[in-house]
Amino acid sequence: MSIPQSGGGPIEHHEQLAEYLASGCKPISDWRIGTEHEKFGYCKDTLRPLPYEGPRSILAVLEGLRDGHGWAPVEEAGHLIGLEKDGANVSLEPGGQLELSGAPLETIHQTCDEVNEHLRDVKDIADKVGVGFIGLGAAPIWRHEDMPVLPKGRYRLMTDYMDRVGTMGKSMMYRTCTVQVNLDFGSEADMVQKFRVALALQPVATALFANSPFFEGKPNGHKSWRARVWRDLDPARTGMLPFVFDEGFGFEAYAEYALDVPMYFVYRDGVYHDALGQSFRDFLRGELPTLPGEKPTLSDWADHLTTIFPEARIKKFMEMRGADGGPWRRLCALPAFWVGLMYDQGALDAAWDLVKGWDSETREGLRVAASVDGLQAKVGGIDMHALAREVLELSHAGLKARARPGGGGMIPDETHFLDALRESVETGRTPADELLARYHGDWQGDLSRIYADYSY
Repeated sequence: MSIPQSGGGPIEHHEQLAEYLASGCKPISDWRIGTEHEKFGYCKDTLRPLPYEGPRSILAVLEGLRDGHGWAPVEEAGHLIGLEKDGANVSLEPGGQLELSGAPLETIHQTCDEVNEHLRDVKDIADKVGVGFIGLGAAPIWRHEDMPVLPKGRYRLMTDYMDRVGTMGKSMMYRTCTVQVNLDFGSEADMVQKFRVALALQPVATALFANSPFFEGKPNGHKSWRARVWRDLDPARTGMLPFVFDEGFGFEAYAEYALDVPMYFVYRDGVYHDALGQSFRDFLRGELPTLPGEKPTLSDWADHLTTIFPEARIKKFMEMRGADGGPWRRLCALPAFWVGLMYDQGALDAAWDLVKGWDSETREGLRVAASVDGLQAKVGGIDMHALAREVLELSHAGLKARARPGGGGMIPDETHFLDALRESVETGRTPADELLARYHGDWQGDLSRIYADYSY
């Protein structure tokens, strides 16, 4: 989850809210790729989640990256809670999941190099202190009471609130991991087309990257339990956003939607002030109960935008949020999948032609079915396996048209980063299918073997 935003002055008129979003518009030459991924840390001898402090801990890993690999510390109330370097940051999710938020880069070659360097550095530190990291969409065995409590004010507030608005909010916070990519848009019209394609095809990403068939020690009946969790988190801030497909949608409509999402907090001078369930509209009028008489800044607006969790969302860029965390090949495949669809106009137009006839019930049906059945999902006349094959071909064509070389010019384009997904489409098997086969096969129901066989 995001760190506190900064640098925004006072909000003096309502139009600044949409203008903030619109200020993200960039020429194509400035479009970049920002890849984020989360992973679970555990003690190798006990297979228990990492505590925050101690010789084998989250803090030990952060300190090792800081001292041994040149990362600058990020602190909250005197506690080390993150790191920064070269436009990237390492942060902690509520259950101690370690997240890399990558720098904005020009090619998938660069972003995959960044992912690989990060994983090597983390493994170097982890091996020294006796811990491991694994990429899955949901913690396969741990229960909520097993998870550590981190010294982050934002998470304390959110944890208290989650049970008031849904049944699975704390499961999301403490026991799920994702991989996502952040992409740019060139204009309001470009944002609208990309946003609609992103929402409509997010279930395809959920199906292709499904990697969480276990929860609390047994199969859970879903290929992506992480996606299932998100469906019962908080309806005010999650979902497929049907209004994005309405005529006239744009930055202003999204700002109005965001204003109606209840607040979590206001960040002031290193302190998170409880604004749970309160209204940003009241804040604009200086009538926020937690800070009476005070009006928001653009930094407050930016913070508020990070507390909205639909399947795709916009800030000054667009985030694709539908995929489970997973093995390293898929950490590179996720940005490749979306860049191929979004950064070539021909591929984007073809993707929109594919989905523009769907209604909101179809899009929501695909979202639900993808979490349950993965590539085997069927909704109405739509077969997810066939749809994924078609969408992957569009992405491949988009990457080929981009023709961004790597390897010192030896690799002509970025299409090979889709290889893991092509294997899934050819076989019909996602990581979740493989995990279930292992569980019922050579593991003989011993889920603890997942750590040795699937850790980074």
